[in-house]
Amino acid sequence: VSSYQYYVGTNAPINFNGLVRHYYLRQKANMADIQVNLVHKGERKAQSHDIAKRVRPGVQQIAQRYNGNAKIVEIPPGPPVMSTLVAEIYGPTQSEQIALATEVKKVFKETPGVVDIDWLVEADQKVYNLVVNKERAAFRGVSAEQIAQTLRMSLAGMDVGLIHTANELDPVTIQVRLPQSDRTSLHDLSGIFVQSQGMGTLTTRLRAGEMIPLSELVKVEEKIQDKSIYHKDLRRVVYVTADVAGATESPVYAMLDMDKKIQKLKLPAGYSINPLYTASPTTEDKLSMKWDGEWQITFEVFRDLGTAFAVVLVIIYLLIIGWFQSFKTPLIMMIAIPLSLVGIIPGHMLHGAFFTATSMIGMIALAGIMVRNSVLLIDFIQIRRAEGIELKQAVIESAAVRTRPIILTSGAVVIGSIVMLFDPIFQGLAISLIWGGILSTILTLVVVPIVYYMAEKKSK
Repeated sequence: VSSYQYYVGTNAPINFNGLVRHYYLRQKANMADIQVNLVHKGERKAQSHDIAKRVRPGVQQIAQRYNGNAKIVEIPPGPPVMSTLVAEIYGPTQSEQIALATEVKKVFKETPGVVDIDWLVEADQKVYNLVVNKERAAFRGVSAEQIAQTLRMSLAGMDVGLIHTANELDPVTIQVRLPQSDRTSLHDLSGIFVQSQGMGTLTTRLRAGEMIPLSELVKVEEKIQDKSIYHKDLRRVVYVTADVAGATESPVYAMLDMDKKIQKLKLPAGYSINPLYTASPTTEDKLSMKWDGEWQITFEVFRDLGTAFAVVLVIIYLLIIGWFQSFKTPLIMMIAIPLSLVGIIPGHMLHGAFFTATSMIGMIALAGIMVRNSVLLIDFIQIRRAEGIELKQAVIESAAVRTRPIILTSGAVVIGSIVMLFDPIFQGLAISLIWGGILSTILTLVVVPIVYYMAEKKSK
């Protein structure tokens, strides 16, 4: 650690984290932000992500010792979401929403790999309302405004003037307020007096200027402070948030594990929970839950990338049709695309990594590279057949002659991707390009010529 900064009772300067996690709301005395700055990456062996995972359990133990809640947040945090895991609870009343959110929070705590669990519901806070007995106050010649002003001055203080000193450039405010020892308990109200304005009737015989203790005019009522109400798309919502680390690094796997437990929750009669994944509930008449957070971004990215992948396949097919003037030959060339999955899936298992959005990007990029290898092979076969070489011999020569340029092309991709292999965000992209490229290249050199030979021999 090179340095650290405290922001207590106020928010830190707004950064990328602060924009998406609403750090500007951190304006209370029970909130703090400790920004830890690590030494340069060249001066340490561990990456920042590994350091964050290592210190998280110890930091949370310290927080629990003081009945607090601590989270480890990295910069940059990844997708622009409130948290990696977010459960949105909808329902007819806030009390029912909080009850369901409490059960969902328990499920979060019981699931391995789910950490930094929290929710946007304040704990019960006692509030003391000082209610003025207006009838008694009027009888004693004191107004409600006078009582409120006295209490405000006693507790919060009131500016009564300025003082100019030689040591200060600006005027210093003179503030009147009771010392802290006299305003720490509601019992101190008996020591605060208000001045009667007197009464005009002979029956009361109250004189102006008589001092009356506030405890005679004010009644103390204790209650629980109302909880904050959050809205999304004009509907009340309660958020339960968490992060993933250790046992799983992808929110989807944790969500699938928790779905089974959430569906078995004991709820009031007539209620059942089936978590939603893609769209918010259409009504608030019944309790419901929707997964949000990084999953929502992942879903949208995979949906868009899947659509893009399908469009890419169509465009590649049309381009090859235009060049080779055949509907069958492009299909043989595109066999190399599914062959890349033979390397991508085992590659992720070998590295203990999860299939992420960057893995999908790598698979799309690999499709064009592998089709290029097929084009090199089949184009060579057709050139040799045009020269009068027999089909079988042309197929054998294609794999022998075109092996070097194909290996050089795939090798460049593999070597260039090794740099990304150690990055926690782009690791999936690197694994897809490396293992998909290696195994797909080997299989393409064998499968594509054989399939082309079988297809042409059958048609001949």
